[in-house]
Amino acid sequence: MTSVPVPIPSRTQFVLDAIRHRILTGRLTPGQALVETELAAQFGVSKTPVREALKTLAGTGLVVMSQYKGVTVRRVDADMAREVHDVRLLLEPEALRRTVRRGAPLDAARDALTRADAATDTAERSLANREFHRALYLPCGNPLLGRMLDEVRDQAALVSAVAWATDPSWEREAAEHRQILRLALDGDADGAGSALHAHIASFVRRAFPGPHPEEGHA
Repeated sequence: MTSVPVPIPSRTQFVLDAIRHRILTGRLTPGQALVETELAAQFGVSKTPVREALKTLAGTGLVVMSQYKGVTVRRVDADMAREVHDVRLLLEPEALRRTVRRGAPLDAARDALTRADAATDTAERSLANREFHRALYLPCGNPLLGRMLDEVRDQAALVSAVAWATDPSWEREAAEHRQILRLALDGDADGAGSALHAHIASFVRRAFPGPHPEEGHA
């Protein structure tokens, strides 16, 4: 009996993960140019997987493609941060309430918290935090709502990475994550949703002080 071979990640996925990791650790800084030929040489691949990876990253908001400037790492400013978090404030707490009311399992959220606590760099922590939030909203019962929140995941991670570079507040956020999960596991849909709303709102206020969009009520 022959064993089934383990699928090998595609070159595009390899390049995509590597570039994302470099952006979220600050090795590639906001505004920095991303040149296909240079990246291809660094990763030992042709330009095609690099081009496809950059297109995907442009779609998720981590890089910007310009006819004149080429591809650059997206710059994070207060307006961008508030726009991303405004979308999250409007959608994430309601998605979590629905997840809790459905009695959906939250093992993935617990696992993500464990990975975040064990993270050895900003990118690992950011990706684990991102998976924590996704594990809360994805089982909400509305696939379209989940996809809408997936659209801003990379941008939210970039905002967090830039904010943490000047104010490493992840311990506070980890404590807030544990509180949100406790409430969710207790079946308190409204309490968990309110705690998540406060968590998102307080982060962007601390990281990017100034006028904020109408946040509504948690």
